[in-house]
Amino acid sequence: MTACGLDFGTSNTTLGVIDAGRPLLARLEGEETTIPSAIFFAPRAAPKVGRAAMSAYLDGEAGRLMRSLKSVLGTSLIDEATQVGLERVKFREVIARYLAIVKRRAEAATGRQIDAVVHGRPVHFVDGDDEADARAEETLRGIALSVGFREVSFQLEPVAAALDYERGVAREELALIADIGGGTSDFSVVRIGPGRRRREDRRGDVLANEGVRVGGVDFDRRLSLGSVMPLFGLGSPMKRRELEAPSVYFHDLATWSSINRLYDGRALRQIREVRREAARPELIDRLIRAVEDERGHGLAAAVESAKIRVSDGEETEIALDWADAGLKASIRREAFERHTAALAGRIAERIRRCLAAAGLEADRIDAVFLTGGSTRIPHVRAAILGEVPDAKVVEGDIFGAVGTGLTIEAARRYG
Repeated sequence: MTACGLDFGTSNTTLGVIDAGRPLLARLEGEETTIPSAIFFAPRAAPKVGRAAMSAYLDGEAGRLMRSLKSVLGTSLIDEATQVGLERVKFREVIARYLAIVKRRAEAATGRQIDAVVHGRPVHFVDGDDEADARAEETLRGIALSVGFREVSFQLEPVAAALDYERGVAREELALIADIGGGTSDFSVVRIGPGRRRREDRRGDVLANEGVRVGGVDFDRRLSLGSVMPLFGLGSPMKRRELEAPSVYFHDLATWSSINRLYDGRALRQIREVRREAARPELIDRLIRAVEDERGHGLAAAVESAKIRVSDGEETEIALDWADAGLKASIRREAFERHTAALAGRIAERIRRCLAAAGLEADRIDAVFLTGGSTRIPHVRAAILGEVPDAKVVEGDIFGAVGTGLTIEAARRYG
């Protein structure tokens, strides 16, 4: 039996196997071991995934792009259907088609048939709802079985990241693992060290786990709503009764997993009705152009890129001349941090809860191991490190640490 570790993330996916006794992430797209969690359905053509899916959409090919697939797990959307070409397909089937392609590519890259999987999972798929959380895991288990895995089990993503970090430590440590991904922020306090690596049962080494459904896509959404959507009419007045334009369309346009809701025709008819009653119809015209031309995913990608740029600098712009001649959104870091301060605060609060659950004061933590793309956001990083100011800071493989750790766990469980 060949086993793998599979990190199916909100933004990116990796899959690893053991090769010559060491974890190896498979090449899933050309030479890349990380593939965006995106799929593009074109009429009368095989689906495209990853970077190819994003390129097909951004190049204007006819079809339907879907991204941030993992975020629908545990929600009612999982059993809703979306139009894909001439058929309507449930979101669970969309995820299955994506993971089936990832599995086939990994098998081609490694030359092995992969039978067993340790799936990564966040501490909480859904905040504050244990039943929905359990349903999300069972949904993902069923999808994994449907694409050809015969053995399916799960490991918490921050625990998996701890297993990757542990490979390089020279002495025993108490580590806080901070995995800030596209959809969730997850934390574990774990005892690690050379003498613990070969233990069969590591449950006693995991002192606490905590998580919150806050990730990179939430920072994208808040940035979009704060700095971009007002240019499309968010918060603009209506002619009567001191009302504002309904916000639901802007929230959908700013949220990767909800963008396709706007493309079913009914939403566009409703937006046109809003325009007739709008005090500033020229703003709603921009929203109509975004929906008519199916610009939503491109706009979300532009916001995501702007988030990355402003995290490295102080100011950037998003060109929006497709919506109106000369239109652009100016993004300043100060505004970005203001729009998303509450999200960073929720991350810090969960770290405090994790330390309390472990029964530890902050000064007992020897190291904080950072992984996940959103640890690059300066005020997120500051929020994390502010909770454990005396710990040494260890930079993990931002996109590969969890997948590598899951592969180590797969070898331990399945051989």
